[in-house]
Amino acid sequence: MSSMFGKPRASGERPPQSPLAECNVAILGCQGAGKSALTVKFLTKRFISEYDPNLEDTYSSEELVDQQPVLLKVMDTADQDGPMNCERYLCWASAFLVVYSIDDRKSFEGCQRYLEVLARHARGCQRRCPTLLLGNKLDMEQYRKVPAAEGMSLASRFGCLFYEVSACQDFAGVQHVFHEAVREVRRRAERSLPLRPLFITEERPCPPVATPVALPTHHGLASCTFNTLSTVNYKEIPSVAQAKLVTVKSSRAQSKRKAPTLTLLKGFKIF
Repeated sequence: MSSMFGKPRASGERPPQSPLAECNVAILGCQGAGKSALTVKFLTKRFISEYDPNLEDTYSSEELVDQQPVLLKVMDTADQDGPMNCERYLCWASAFLVVYSIDDRKSFEGCQRYLEVLARHARGCQRRCPTLLLGNKLDMEQYRKVPAAEGMSLASRFGCLFYEVSACQDFAGVQHVFHEAVREVRRRAERSLPLRPLFITEERPCPPVATPVALPTHHGLASCTFNTLSTVNYKEIPSVAQAKLVTVKSSRAQSKRKAPTLTLLKGFKIF
């Protein structure tokens, strides 16, 4: 992953001729829901309390999910007015985390708009990416405004997985959510694998017992018989074409002040 977070690469653990499978995860949600805090918690196991809400960037981390290595790319989005200009991640991501804060009903209502955009996009391109609805700030339970039952109901309505975590306290829970997104992408890929060619037989009807056919006798030769058998024709069913996943490199277009990448953590309070 990026060296800015101090997490070493594991490039020496695999041969250079075996590139890692990639999984692109976009984190969506209203400002203040904790998208950046979740991203940094997953990448560094640290919690940040201050960040630039206008800064959008993409980070990568080499992960081991179910004993299978994967290059996990995370886009921490920064939409100013909800899902207005969202083509940049709709065409890039292979999975989505839609985040709200359990102590902010407005952020929960904003999640529904994101889920509607994702549903329309899936119908338009006929490619449905795994989506996980995530209630953040579980450590603020005493200030909860969104019951877990409402989160589960919304997730069920859009066919999403549902989780509640705390970016402040729970690294294991946050890591599990990101790894579950990778698992969902793998499951979708396995279900869309092309089928192996099948062969079916088309048998012509024949009597249950072979019918002897007598050949005429010529020049005093003895007559003989042949058994007639059914003829089998083989037809090959062509395999289903496999779709290719196109990876688009993201940009920092959402950053108003265009700060260098290494200044991302400037001003963060790390606990």
